[in-house]
Amino acid sequence: MARVRVHAKAADLDALDLRLEADEPVQPGPGEVVVRVRAAGVNPSDVKAALGAMPHAVWPRTPGRDFAGVVTDGPAEWLGAEVWGSGGELGIRRDGSHAATLVVAAESVRRKPSTLSLEEAGAVGVPFVTAYEGFRRAGMPKAGDTVLVLGGNGRVGQAATQIATMLGATVFGVERSGRAYAGHASSAVRMIDASREDVPAIVRAATGGHGADIAYNTVGSPYFDAANAALAVSGRQIFISTLARRVDFDIFAFYRGQHTYVGIDTLALDSVACARVLDWLAPGFESGALRAFPVLEEFIFPLARAREAYRAVLNGSRERVLLRP
Repeated sequence: MARVRVHAKAADLDALDLRLEADEPVQPGPGEVVVRVRAAGVNPSDVKAALGAMPHAVWPRTPGRDFAGVVTDGPAEWLGAEVWGSGGELGIRRDGSHAATLVVAAESVRRKPSTLSLEEAGAVGVPFVTAYEGFRRAGMPKAGDTVLVLGGNGRVGQAATQIATMLGATVFGVERSGRAYAGHASSAVRMIDASREDVPAIVRAATGGHGADIAYNTVGSPYFDAANAALAVSGRQIFISTLARRVDFDIFAFYRGQHTYVGIDTLALDSVACARVLDWLAPGFESGALRAFPVLEEFIFPLARAREAYRAVLNGSRERVLLRP
């Protein structure tokens, strides 16, 4: 039994004091379960946290926010259950899932959907939780709405597209390439190449001048102006990330358009809050309306190769990267 252990922040992965250490025997406290981790997603936030870029960091620590596994100790009704979970505190304010075992509150785990393998369940977490939370805060898409997903082939972008099309919205995706939409959706997704096409003009032309009811901006500053210009009256723009911290902001256009900006930071959602999100997502996975990201064997790493897994994510892997303890 082992765990990944990061002892101090570092400038880059090569300098990171990352060790594989023996996982200490654990006993669950009242209301807790011990999960034997079978699959743990590696997210950009996990790597940034390991490098010291996240606030509220506790050192040393074991990274990892997402997990799927089997309950080996705790309340009798949970023993042997295959569970999944995620948490904004995991791997940052307390030890996370990049380990053989994880101790969490029983109320923060859920039985995984029967349609998902443990590897698939371990890869759902952060992207789908983020996509859902953005929509929850901005107002869930409904049938007939137009949703513009900027960074449409990213993991959060694909999760947002899945949720929006499942709920009956029409989705336009945006990338700086001519690449087709790469994920699952419940209806056709029109991809716009931002490197050569006018995003607002295309959206307005396709909607009879109405525009996008929701712009889910997973990239931030590079698409800020295009998203604003594409918004319908009373439209909402969701932000989860950015490159530049400051942008020009046309206050007149903002209030005349009756627009709303929504900022999402899922680090603020602990594992109990994330479990409630999984409650909402689970029926979609059970029905097939939502689908897990494909998990390729070459992107599943043992704990002993965690640094390679982190590097793959840091280098922008298009595939979902997992650790398999």
